[in-house]
Amino acid sequence: MLIVEVKDNESIDRALKRFKRKFRDTGVLKELRKRREFTKPSVRRRNEILKAKYREQKHGEQG
Repeated sequence: MLIVEVKDNESIDRALKRFKRKFRDTGVLKELRKRREFTKPSVRRRNEILKAKYREQKHGEQG
């Protein structure tokens, strides 16, 4: 559970921004999206290889 204490003379907007940053950095939302559906390890590995090929192709075009 994330706890953000509001400091003296700190606006709520500033505290909310700190909370959002903490939430993003913990990766909770990313983990929830990943767990929404099961992906077989073979499919996951194939996707990683395809992404790597795509990145390498894009990088090769620029240079």
